[in-house]
This record gives sequence, structure tokens and C-alpha cells, in this order.
Amino acid sequence: MAGILFIISAPSGSGKSTLVNELRSNVKDLQFSVSYTTRQPRGSEQEGLAYHFVSREQFEAMIAADDLLEYAEVFGNYYGTGRGPLKEAFAQGKDMLLDIDVQGAAQVRHKMPEAVSIFVMPPTPEILERRLRNRSRAEGKVDEEVIARRLAKAKHEIENYHSYKYVLVNDELNRAVEDLTAIVKAERYHREGRAEPGKASDGVQRVLHLAEACRQQNAAPRLQPALKAFDVPLHPAPEAAASGIS
Repeated sequence: MAGILFIISAPSGSGKSTLVNELRSNVKDLQFSVSYTTRQPRGSEQEGLAYHFVSREQFEAMIAADDLLEYAEVFGNYYGTGRGPLKEAFAQGKDMLLDIDVQGAAQVRHKMPEAVSIFVMPPTPEILERRLRNRSRAEGKVDEEVIARRLAKAKHEIENYHSYKYVLVNDELNRAVEDLTAIVKAERYHREGRAEPGKASDGVQRVLHLAEACRQQNAAPRLQPALKAFDVPLHPAPEAAASGIS
């Protein structure tokens, strides 16, 4: 059975790493691709767990050798995803999760349009700024310029939410974890044929319902307050846009 590629993106400070860790605890057989970066480790980050930390020269050699599925330069540092782990996972019929930014996600969607993309949105700029400050304090340094730069970038990233298949707002951790877990399980149920009418058990139906509520075209009621807070317009659902309905 072919593996599913899941892409998850979010502005820095949105709580994405916590959600990913919870997801990996809740869902079996979901491999995680550790990205490469040229930035220095933060806090307690360890090589091979959060990232593979490499020099700029090493990263550029990987680009030249076409060893990366996607890459981008963000705030002066490279970030990228190696091709090898994805090939290995798919060869074994396993699912893979990529934690990448909106630039990288766009590259992967172009190359692999069947990938399942998920965008995690912070509820308000104030909450995002508080999370960024708390993280900076934990790392031992509060840099106002860096925080302001990340807040400005967050708005730009949120403007791309409509390019993703699923969107969820991380306003309450337990709910966000439940939604994210439901998305992964629902995609698996569809692949396995367990989501067909008459075949879905009550438990499967509940998971499907949670996931459907997070589909971009269905998520407007929960998205509108967050989008308004970041001064980002609500895009029409894909079906409405295609038919000219406003």
C-alpha cells in the first residue's frame, strides 16, 4: 500500500512542534523527516532530533547534488528536506510527515500534488508574540528585532493558508491535537476504504467528522476570528471560487 506524505506548516511560535510531538505519540507508523539547517542549535536542541545541523558549505553541496526535496533560505539560514528518508518510507509503504515552512511546502506540492497539506494557525498576534517571547526567554535571550521580524513574517505565511488542504487554529492544545490526529487517521481511512458509506464504524465516523471540519473549505467559522486578528481576508472556498460564487 502506497504511503501518504503529510506536510505541516505554521508561523514560528504557533506551537507546531508540540502538536507534531503529540501527533507522533498518538499515531503509529508515521515517520518523521528530520530537516537540515545551517542555523545554530537553540536551547536543548540535539543533532538528529530537531534538525540535522550542517554548515552552509555542506548544505550548498546538497543543493548542487539534488539531494533535497525542497529548501529555502529564511532569515539568513538554509532549511531543507532530504530526498532519501521519503524514498525509504515509501519503499516500505509507510507514511511520512514533513515539518516545513510555506516556501518549502509550495515546492513539495508542486512536485507531489497528492501530498496532504496542513496549516496550523495561531489565534491572535498577541498570543503569537507571547509564545515567541516565552521561547526567547527559555533560550536565554529576548531579541526585539527578531520577534518583530517573525511577527511580520507570520502574517505573510498566514496569507497562504488557502493553499493547504486542511487548516486548524491552535487556540486550545488538546483540541488542536485531536484535530490533527483526526486528519491523519481520516486520510488513512480513505486510503484503506474504511470511510465508504456503510463501512465506517461510529469511531471512524467521528474521526472523519473532525477532519472534515478542518478542510479549508469547511473551516471558515473557526478561521474567521484568527484571520481577522491578523488582518488577512477570508478566501472563498475552492468550490465557490471555481463556480464564481461569492
